[in-house]
Amino acid sequence: MDAAFTAEQDEIRRTLRELLARHSGPDDVRSAMGTRDGYDAALWRRLAQDLGLPGIALPQEYGGAGRGPAELAVVCEEAGRALLPSPLLATAVLAAPLIAALGTAEQRTALLPAVAAGELTAALAVPGGSLATALGLTGDLTGGSWAGGGRAGGVQARPAGDGGGWRLYGEADQVLDGHSAGLLLVAAHTGGFPRSRTLLFLVRTDGPQAPAGLVRTRQTALDETRPLARVQLRDTEAELLGADDTVDASAALAVAGRAVAAALAAEAVGAAASALERTVAHVGERERLGRATGSSRTVQHRLADLYVRVQSARSAAYYAALDPEAGGLALAQALEVLHVTTAEAVQLHGGAGFTWEHEARLYFKRAAADELLLGPVHRLRDHAAERAGLFGPGTGEQGPVEQGPADRVAV
Repeated sequence: MDAAFTAEQDEIRRTLRELLARHSGPDDVRSAMGTRDGYDAALWRRLAQDLGLPGIALPQEYGGAGRGPAELAVVCEEAGRALLPSPLLATAVLAAPLIAALGTAEQRTALLPAVAAGELTAALAVPGGSLATALGLTGDLTGGSWAGGGRAGGVQARPAGDGGGWRLYGEADQVLDGHSAGLLLVAAHTGGFPRSRTLLFLVRTDGPQAPAGLVRTRQTALDETRPLARVQLRDTEAELLGADDTVDASAALAVAGRAVAAALAAEAVGAAASALERTVAHVGERERLGRATGSSRTVQHRLADLYVRVQSARSAAYYAALDPEAGGLALAQALEVLHVTTAEAVQLHGGAGFTWEHEARLYFKRAAADELLLGPVHRLRDHAAERAGLFGPGTGEQGPVEQGPADRVAV
C-alpha cells in the first residue's frame, strides 16, 4: 500500500492552507460563528467555486471532482487546522455519500450537482441523540433500537396515502448544521414494531417557505464552530431516498460510517497539529523573552511527546482513508490525541489560555464537543475490537492482536 502523498494531494493541501490562512484567523472564526448560518457564506461559495470542496469526492458525472477518500482526508485535515466553520462535514462527508449510494438516478441528478457546486447544503438528521451510534461506530444498528425502532420515540414514517410520498413524525436532536441546511436527510422507521426497518428520507427546506410541520431550532453548542439544531417533524411531507422501501438503510449507514470516521479522524488530527504548533510558537516566544513556563527541559519533553502522538494519529487517519475498516480505531486515536493536545495547550499558554476568548480554548472546546458528538473514545474502541473479533464471544479472552495501523504506515 503506497502511503506517500501525490503531487496533486500536496497541491490541494497547499492551496487550501493558504486560502484558509487569509480568511480563517481567530477573529474570522468568531465572526463566522455569529452569523445566522454559523459560517461565512461568501467563503463557502469561494471554496466551492475555486476549489470544488463540496464535490471533491463526488463522481464527475454529477459535477464532482471524482477524487477519493485520501483527498477528502487532506481537505478535512486542513479544515480542522483552521477550525473552519462550514457545511463541509455535514454536506460532503455525511449526507452526499448516502445520496450517491442509495439515491435513484433522478435523485442523484437533481441533488448532487447542486451539492458539488456549493448551491445546496445538506444535513443528516438521526434520532436518538448519537451520531456515532447511528453510523455504526459505537453500537449495532440491527433492528433500529438505536433510534426507537418501531416503538414510541425516534422518527416514524408512514405512506402519505395519496398515491405517493411519505409523512414523518418525530424529532432529532444534535443535527449538525440542521438549522441552515437546504436539504435534510432524515433517518426514520416504518413498518411497525414487528417489521420495523430504517429508511432515509429527503426533506427539502430551500424553497420559498419551510415544509409544513417542520420546526428547526439552533441550539447552544459547546463548540460554536459546529452549529447543532433540533429538528422537529409533525406530519411533514418527505420523499423516500431510493427506489423502494424494501432496503433497510442501516447497512448503508454502517458502510458510510466507516468512511466518515476516517475523514473525521483526519479533521481531528489537523486541529491537534495546529494547536500543537501554536503552543510550540508560544513557548518559544516566552523563552526568548525570558518568561518560560516551568522547567524548559520538562516543557520540551511534553511537547515532544505530543508531537509523536499527533504524528501517530495522523498515520492512522490516512491508513483509515485507504482502508475504511480501520476508521473506528483511527477516530478513537485522533479524538484522544486532540483532547490531550488541547488540554496541554491551555496549560502551556498560562493564564491567557484559561480565558474563553483565547484561541487555545477554541481548540479545547472542539476536542470536548467532538467526543460528545462522535464518541466516547472507549466505546469507539470497544465496538471496533468487537467487530474485529479481538475478544472471543463470552470468554473474555483476548485473541491474537494484529499490528495497529499507526505502526504499519507512516504518511
